[in-house]
Amino acid sequence: MWFYLLKRIALAVAIIVIAVTLLFLMIHAVPGDPAAILLGPRATPDMKAQLHQQMGLDKPLVVQIAIFFGGLRQGNLGYDVFSQRPVADIVFEQLPYTIELILVSISWAVAVAVPLGCYSAMRRNSLVDQVAGVVSVATIAIPSFVMAVYALLIFAVTLRWLPAIGAGQAFWDGFIHLILPAFAIGIGWVGYISRLVRASMLEILGENHIRMARSFGISEWRIVARYALPLAILPTVTILGVGIASLLSSAVFIEVVFARPGIGALIVDAVNARNYPIVMGTVLVTTFLVVVATTLSDLVAAALDPRTRENL
Repeated sequence: MWFYLLKRIALAVAIIVIAVTLLFLMIHAVPGDPAAILLGPRATPDMKAQLHQQMGLDKPLVVQIAIFFGGLRQGNLGYDVFSQRPVADIVFEQLPYTIELILVSISWAVAVAVPLGCYSAMRRNSLVDQVAGVVSVATIAIPSFVMAVYALLIFAVTLRWLPAIGAGQAFWDGFIHLILPAFAIGIGWVGYISRLVRASMLEILGENHIRMARSFGISEWRIVARYALPLAILPTVTILGVGIASLLSSAVFIEVVFARPGIGALIVDAVNARNYPIVMGTVLVTTFLVVVATTLSDLVAAALDPRTRENL
């Protein structure tokens, strides 16, 4: 297990290094002078040269990358071009909003999808199973940002049941503001997870140890909860770990649509303003989150199924 953790840490470091390097190359491939965009059309050549020096853009690309990694070793992600505040402070001010949105979205999706998938497997080809299948495919096919726009128009504009923009102030107000964004992100995962649990559950329910449990007169729901679900949930746990990248990308659009603070809105504003330090800091943090989530999902899968520990 320790050897496996060391390998995952080394892989995480390699992924972060590759991601940051590729991001440097892509940013510099974007047409336009960042200094001209930041300073406006009235900027003089001296002002542009001074800003280039401040941002380190006057140095070769290899030197810029080396400087960034050198600061990263000391926990320094750079400074915002506009406010001169540390990038780490700005990113970690916005990060809790995004994590809160992702956790609420995936939590309600799992809470609905897992029982629905189990029931569909137990009542195969029933009316509930058929309706759940059609609805699941429909929700999977609709992108989260499209779902966000329609949810906004229906529940916020037309019915006026829920607030349209912002993150709220107090706890209850913040929870109310989370409902529509979390619904827009989670609804597609309800369909995806329920179909995945159903397929896994059907396979597990046909195995010999399940038949033996039935022969002892154990109730079907207990068989599902105690013997089948811990094995059937393994693909879902793995998908959730890998899917954190998809959740983060969905959060980018959702935070823009609902004008919520968070990493997504911060990335969009930074890219539009060519604010390189903010872009680098946000991508670094999100890459780290993806790597951590993937590692945790592997460890949870190993805890649920001892057979997988042989691969560690």
